[in-house]
Amino acid sequence: MRPRHDDPEIPDGVTARDLDKGARNELKTLSKENAEGVAQHLAMAARLIESDPELAHRHAISAARRAGRIGIVRETLAITAYATGDFALAIRELRTYRRISGSNEQLALMVDSERGVGRPDRALEVGRSVQRSELSSAAQVAVAIAMSGARLDLGQTEAALDELDIAQLNPDVAYSYSADLFSAYADVLEDLGRSDEAESWRERAARADAALGGDDGDLVEVYEEDIVFESVDDVIADAARNAPTEEIGDEPVRPSES
Repeated sequence: MRPRHDDPEIPDGVTARDLDKGARNELKTLSKENAEGVAQHLAMAARLIESDPELAHRHAISAARRAGRIGIVRETLAITAYATGDFALAIRELRTYRRISGSNEQLALMVDSERGVGRPDRALEVGRSVQRSELSSAAQVAVAIAMSGARLDLGQTEAALDELDIAQLNPDVAYSYSADLFSAYADVLEDLGRSDEAESWRERAARADAALGGDDGDLVEVYEEDIVFESVDDVIADAARNAPTEEIGDEPVRPSES
């Protein structure tokens, strides 16, 4: 595949194998040469999403020029658009991704993008458009946090707290999403003037983060429930939400095994 004159450079040594295996499988309908080039641009987008979102977005655009009908490509373009603050483009690309893939796992990003363009009411409608039970636990949590943010945009602080009162708000176990959920809950409690409760949930967020390897220290010892550690493949969507290079799955983790 010949590079286009406006394509961002692919560093030496970057190959298709640097992309997540599941994402590579989506590119099998492309020619070998095209699939290699698209995979390289997607791998660079994932690598750069936190450190240089603008350059990551350029790589996503290059991938989309060559494989615009591939779900992972449109998903990546949406994520990088969101990361650069182009929420209108993110919404459009997320709709296209959902239409191609049939997946609602990026619903939270759709909700947040509607907030980004100043439409919190529309954000709430989007969030309610899908049954939460159809989503993974991590996606359910992400949607709850985004919906809570939309409520805050509208000045509905009590309702914002209610949005976070979901089954995953369990202080006795730590999952990959627990620290974010506990922190969001603490922030809304603080907005409501319930500072003591907010501090308690912040401590739980710190313990959850420590249990999952975010910190070293004794905080993990306060957990009374058994936690199990299981890792899963990286996904570019998680990279946009400050995910580490190795993501933690939806099974609880045992602190002594982390």
